[in-house]
Amino acid sequence: MKFVDEVSIRVKAGDGGNGAMSFRREKFIENGGPNGGDGGDGGSIYMMADENLNTLVDYRYTRHFDAERGSNGGSTDCTGKKGEDLILRVPVGTTVIDSATQEVIGDLTKAGQKLMVVQGGWHGLGNTRFKSSTNRAPRQTTPGKPGEQRDLKLEMKVLADVGLLGLPNAGKSTFIRSVSAAKPKVADYPFTTLVPNLGVVSVDRWKSFVIADIPGLIEGASEGAGLGIRFLKHLARTRLLLHLVDMAPLDDASAPDAAEVIVNELIKFSPSLAERDRWLVLNKCDQILDEEHDARVKEIVDRLEWTGPVYVISAISKLGTERLCHDIMRYMEDRADRLANDPAYKEELADLDQRIEDEARAQLQALDDKRALRRSGVKSVHDIGDDDWDEEDVDDEDGPEIIYVRD
Repeated sequence: MKFVDEVSIRVKAGDGGNGAMSFRREKFIENGGPNGGDGGDGGSIYMMADENLNTLVDYRYTRHFDAERGSNGGSTDCTGKKGEDLILRVPVGTTVIDSATQEVIGDLTKAGQKLMVVQGGWHGLGNTRFKSSTNRAPRQTTPGKPGEQRDLKLEMKVLADVGLLGLPNAGKSTFIRSVSAAKPKVADYPFTTLVPNLGVVSVDRWKSFVIADIPGLIEGASEGAGLGIRFLKHLARTRLLLHLVDMAPLDDASAPDAAEVIVNELIKFSPSLAERDRWLVLNKCDQILDEEHDARVKEIVDRLEWTGPVYVISAISKLGTERLCHDIMRYMEDRADRLANDPAYKEELADLDQRIEDEARAQLQALDDKRALRRSGVKSVHDIGDDDWDEEDVDDEDGPEIIYVRD
């Protein structure tokens, strides 16, 4: 199935039915009065989160959706039938945005959650509504109100506890295959994952977390190089980031340079996302000599001025992966306890989440604007926004904790 995480659609709610004008005319009944009924309300359109969906491909080619119109009123005070509501099912994690105003209408983050996106038109009134002691034969009715219409942009972000960051061929897909039942493509030649992959990691019988592997970044991704940064938005809702670094690159590239490229692209995309808790995972340790481990690790850590935990693993041989997964599970439990008992921490994370959402949307909108200019024939497009950033000085007096698991 094709992976589609962004679509634009147009939705139109049903119009309200018109009120009827009718008079009672029955044998043996003198002076029959008005009996025109009201019309029916137009159907509304709802979005519903469906846990069985993982792509927006259903909306790729069908872009217009209309709810049912309300029926007109009838005689003998019959009210018209209400238009049937239309429910559009989308994956969990879909954000609904008004294309005209860029207003976020809602965020569907739980299975079964519903969101009304356009309201059906109000019904028209029949002439029965206008009768009075001074107006016994009213000939007034009102038409139904038109239903709302909107152009919407749907953005899907995968919901995962842990997100993987790294250059192509850093071993992200191998890692997710190693620790979960997910089976993304891996091979013994250089290539990159093209779509995000999710895997469920079971640590104990009743404990698990979800990990997301996104396509690898390259230098210049924030300017649209390679697959660009459009998949970075999928990390906006993760709780922890794992920065995977290849300790033995195939092309003899510098591992510290590769690690620094990801940090720079992450900060250019969203400085707030770079504030998310992030662990450094040095992969493919089995491809370098044991006596070179310490020097290679120190070189990468010093270049990044890293103070957080550092894990040295081999995903393909599952060396160190079990310890890493248990530590991630422990982190998730500690984080949940702190959220439940520390209101200030909860508020701090909510503010960080909102800043990440805002910055990610601004970056993606800027890239969309530049693409639109290119399509319109503009040959030179200047960068939108300020890509300059300042590294903060990090106190590394104690140094990072480095976890080795060796035979």
